[in-house]
Amino acid sequence: MRGRSAVVPAPPVARDPFLVEVEAGLARAVAALLALQHDEGYWWAELESNVTITAEYLMLHRLLGLGEDKFPGMVADLLSRQLPNGAWSLWYGDGGELSTTVEAYFALKLAGLPAGDPRLAKAREFILSRGGALKTRVFTRIFLALFGQVSWEGIPLLPVEFVLLPVWSGLSIYEFSSWTRATIVPLSVVMAYRPVQPVPPEQGVAELFLSPEEPFRRHRVNWLPGGSLLENFFVLVDRLLKLYYRLPPHALRELALRRAEEWILTHQEETGDWAGIQPAMVNSLLALKCRGYDLRHERMQKGLAALERFELRDGERLWLQSCISPVWDTALALRALAAAGLPREHPALVKASRWLLSQQIRRPGDWAVKCPGVEPGGWAFEFVNHWYPDVDDSSMVLVALKETLADPEAHREALTRGINWCLGLQCTNGGFASFDKDNTKEWLNLIPFADLKALVDPPTEDITARVLEMLGVYGYPKEHPAAVRALAFLKRTQQPEGCWWGRWGVNYIYGTWSVLAGLAAIGEDMRQPYVQRAVAWLKSVQNPDGGWGECCECYRDREMMGVGVSSPSQTAWALLGLLAAGEVHSPEVRAGIAYLLKNQRPDGRWNEEHFTGTGFPSHFMIRYHLYRDVFPTMALGRYLQESGREE
Repeated sequence: MRGRSAVVPAPPVARDPFLVEVEAGLARAVAALLALQHDEGYWWAELESNVTITAEYLMLHRLLGLGEDKFPGMVADLLSRQLPNGAWSLWYGDGGELSTTVEAYFALKLAGLPAGDPRLAKAREFILSRGGALKTRVFTRIFLALFGQVSWEGIPLLPVEFVLLPVWSGLSIYEFSSWTRATIVPLSVVMAYRPVQPVPPEQGVAELFLSPEEPFRRHRVNWLPGGSLLENFFVLVDRLLKLYYRLPPHALRELALRRAEEWILTHQEETGDWAGIQPAMVNSLLALKCRGYDLRHERMQKGLAALERFELRDGERLWLQSCISPVWDTALALRALAAAGLPREHPALVKASRWLLSQQIRRPGDWAVKCPGVEPGGWAFEFVNHWYPDVDDSSMVLVALKETLADPEAHREALTRGINWCLGLQCTNGGFASFDKDNTKEWLNLIPFADLKALVDPPTEDITARVLEMLGVYGYPKEHPAAVRALAFLKRTQQPEGCWWGRWGVNYIYGTWSVLAGLAAIGEDMRQPYVQRAVAWLKSVQNPDGGWGECCECYRDREMMGVGVSSPSQTAWALLGLLAAGEVHSPEVRAGIAYLLKNQRPDGRWNEEHFTGTGFPSHFMIRYHLYRDVFPTMALGRYLQESGREE
């Protein structure tokens, strides 16, 4: 037509085939993750640890006289997890661990397996080759003492009178970490009574000692020839306390027992839980039994029902989890889906964010003892744990809500309350810990009872970084006083190699990702030399297959820092750290993304056998069954965002 020219369509823009592949992989991952959501809106996957949790559950049934109906299922599970060398492991690939093996062996004996069973014979060989049952940790020997297999004299004493010490003394139960406090208060009651449940000789474990004298005559808290002066001082204190405990019962001890009993009852949730963890729940039930509570008592029934909710079954097998993680799992799933580009109005995000908001805790817990002026507002790890919200979950939930709420302004009060609660727990040194403020008396880890070295809850790099990320996401400047102090803490704690330690994930990869994400969110200049040293370290520990991995042994051996078989979750952490530092176009990032795509299953999920979560470094490791899904999904989504592949 006159006056008009033909419109020539622009040639199609060539799409990077690699990004197309990433989009397809992300779509599969999102579909798989959405399918895992529960109808109520939350995500909740297994929290796997080791077989001591199930073994102690079996022992509890015997100690309380609960019957043996569940024994076959627990036996089936224990035997299914035995290694070819006869041992049981703390984490995948460790070759077996002594205390874990002794507890599994004893549980199987109590369930009726004879010592001549070939599987027990193999386990016994492993145990004796490691020095026998007397070389086990304190908690294992406590269970042996409860059944009369070792002397109570060899168990480091926790005097129940401890509960009478006031907070201002600086030696109260509130100087211990939350998980320790919730466990040792009831345990101190048990130790005051020193109960023994006799078992027939054929169900005992005398064969696990190198000599017949070990369980009793040689079972003592001994001097440490290579130990420090303070460690040996505590050995002397333990001996003096045991002399004191030989006195007949008196008014002071009875007062302490009543006070401890009140504390236990007060700290039991309406649902029956104690602190949301198996050790606190088992020991509280044993303590109440010592105090004369019948199994039919409401408190005992609720406690047992709470433990049953930790059970998992698969065919003939029955096992117990040490804890459950629905709040943590849900926050991570929300963040993964947000990174993948799901709109805030998506029904899955709406339902999950509402559920998370409903889980906010608005009443004081143990943390308020040292923070009396802070308004409650945190989140806990589990379904119900009002006494012990934690900064890690709370800050992660707050970031997840900021990224997914359709109308954050409508929930300003809840969000502000949560932020203020986190900031109220900042420690004196500028860092943030899990459950308490200034729970930093590291010398407590030198007492004979503390062989897991986890009696306190000091501030750590990963949680401090998480709070920085939370502040940045909510628009706080890095000049904010809390951010300034947190940044100083992180700069002080950077390792010489450039990485950061990870308290709650394995290990330096986890810590370094957390810090880089926090720094980027708060607006730090990611070109600074100290940031670039962290980036260089992450690149230096990449595996030839393009992935990243780090073994649990790195907590004991710095030579193993960043060393391990590639895993989906650890690869994703490294990628998220590098992406936060602006490395989207680096060959290392592309290789890492390729690793995730290559190892993705057709159903959109990933396999991960290695333990990448941490309970107590070196002593209690965790495999979160949702980590293999949420973190790779998050990494693929962030990669597409940073690559400019927005629809």
